[in-house]
Amino acid sequence: MYTSFFGLNEKPFSITPDPRYLFMSERHGEALAHLVYGVTESGGFVQLTGEVGTGKTTLVRSLLLNRMPDNADVAVVLNPQITAHEFLLTICEELSIPVPERRDSIKALTDALNQHLLNAHAEGRRTILVVDEAQNLAPAVLEQVRLLTNLETSKQKLLQIILIGQPELRELLGRNDLRQLAQRITGRYHLEPLSREETAQYIEHRLRVAGALGEIIDASAKKEVFRLSQGVPRLVNVICDRALLGAYSQESRAINKRLIKRAAAEVSGELEPQRTAKRAAIAVAVIGLAFVAAGSWSVLRNTAATDATDVAVAEQAAEVASPAETVVEIVPVVAEPTLDEQLALASELTTNDFAFAALFDLWNLEYLAGARDGCSQAADHGLACLRLRGSWNGLRRLDRPAILSIIDTNGTTHEIVLAKIHGDTAELSIGGVTVSHPIATVSDVWFGEFMLLWRPPGGTAVSLLPGSRGAAVVWLRQSLANIDERYASENIERDNYDNELADIVRRFQKDYRLDVDGLAGQQTQIIINSLLGPDGSPRLSIPRLARD
Repeated sequence: MYTSFFGLNEKPFSITPDPRYLFMSERHGEALAHLVYGVTESGGFVQLTGEVGTGKTTLVRSLLLNRMPDNADVAVVLNPQITAHEFLLTICEELSIPVPERRDSIKALTDALNQHLLNAHAEGRRTILVVDEAQNLAPAVLEQVRLLTNLETSKQKLLQIILIGQPELRELLGRNDLRQLAQRITGRYHLEPLSREETAQYIEHRLRVAGALGEIIDASAKKEVFRLSQGVPRLVNVICDRALLGAYSQESRAINKRLIKRAAAEVSGELEPQRTAKRAAIAVAVIGLAFVAAGSWSVLRNTAATDATDVAVAEQAAEVASPAETVVEIVPVVAEPTLDEQLALASELTTNDFAFAALFDLWNLEYLAGARDGCSQAADHGLACLRLRGSWNGLRRLDRPAILSIIDTNGTTHEIVLAKIHGDTAELSIGGVTVSHPIATVSDVWFGEFMLLWRPPGGTAVSLLPGSRGAAVVWLRQSLANIDERYASENIERDNYDNELADIVRRFQKDYRLDVDGLAGQQTQIIINSLLGPDGSPRLSIPRLARD
C-alpha cells in the first residue's frame, strides 16, 4: 500500500523472519559466531536464548541458508510441543529416513536414526538438528534429546544439536533432573535487544534493503522508536510499519517523533511507559527526591531519637506558654525502611540514565544524560557493555559493579547499581544514593538480569574462537601463560587460535567455573583481566580471584 509512495520495493518492516534483512549488531554477530562454531564442530549442544522478538529465528535462518557446511544435513523441529515418539518421527521425516514398520516404537525409530547417522558419517557428512522454541519441550522429550547425543563413534558424536528458545529455556535446563543434559551443552549465548544507536542503524538497514534512497524516518523519530521498543527488533518493526502507514495516510514523506508516538499508541497503549510525573516536574524535583531518598529515613530516625531531657524541656515550656504556642509534636520512632520502600521513595531516580550515571561514577567517568546511550559513551573511554542473565556467584566471578534490573513487589521495574559485595551484604546505589541490604533481600526482587562495564584488550570487545587471528589472540596466549604456566602455549607469540589454544581455554574455563566451550568470549576475557591484576577497573570485592 505505502511502498510505492515512499519509493520502496517491498515492506521493510515485515515481522516475517527474512535473512536478507538480518542486521548484524555486535550481539547478533557474537550469537552467529557461536552457532557457526557449533555446526563446524562435532557433537554436543549449542544453546541460543533471547527474549521474544530479539531476532533468534532470523539468525537461525541466516545460518541455515548461508553458513552451513556443504557436507551438512539439517533437521529442523519448529513445533516442539510433541511427545518423545513424535519428536523422533519428525527428525526421521526431516532427514528423509525410511520409517520402520514399527513406527510406533521409539527403539525402532532410534535404531533407524542411528543407522542413518553412521552411514552419513561414513560418507563424510555431518548431521545437525535445530530445535526452535525449545523452552516448550517436555521433560520426557528433553531426556530423549539427551539420549540422542549417545549416538556416537569411538571418536566423536554423530549428531550436533542446536536448541533455540526464550529465557525460560535456561531456567528449564537449570532443573536438577535435567543436569545431565545441561552438562552436555558446549556453547551458550543469550541474545539481548539492540542499543539506541544500533536501533537507529537497524531501521536504516531495513529501509535500504527495501530500496529506500533517502531518509524517511528522522533522528528524533528513531530515538523515540528505541524508547518505546527498548531495542526489541520485533517491536521496532511493528511501530515503524504502522508509522509508515500513518505517514502515507497523511501524505507525509517524512516520519517524525510525533508520528512514531501515534503509531505506537495505535499498536498498543502499553508500549508507552507509564510516567508518574511530567518530565519537567521530574527535572525540578530531582534534587528534592535525591535528598529524600538519601536522608529521609536517617532524618526520621534522628528526630525520633530526641532524648527525654529535650522532650521534658519542651513540655515545661508548653505549660507556661499561651494556648496558641502550646503545640508540641512528638515524632514516633521509625523503623529502618525496606528495600521496597526505598525504591518507592526514589522511583523517579531508578531509570537507566541514573543507573548509568552511578556506574560511570564508580569508573571515575562523567555520564552525559540525554546524549548518546550509555554503552556508546562507555566505548568512547575504551569500555564495553556486557549484558547477561546470571547469579550472585557469576557476579562475584566477574567482579565488576553492575546495573541490576529488579522488579519490586508492585511489579515496577527499577535500574539500580550493585557497587560492592561485603560478605552476605550488597552495597547498592539507588538513584545515586548508597544503601546496603542483605543479598537475600535483593534476591527477592532480582531475577538475574544485569549489565556491567569492562575494559577489553584493544578497547573493542571481540569474542575469540577457533580460526581467529591477530594481536588479540597473542594477548590471549600471553595472558593465560602469565596467569599460570599450566595455561602456557608452546608458542605464546602464535597469532592463530588453534586447537591447542582452544584446549587451554577449556581447561581455564573449567578451573574458574565458566561455561566450558573453548571460546574466549567476554566473560572469559573479564576473568582473565581480573587475574592479571589491577587495571584501573572498579571491583565488587577483592581484586584477586580464587578458583575455589
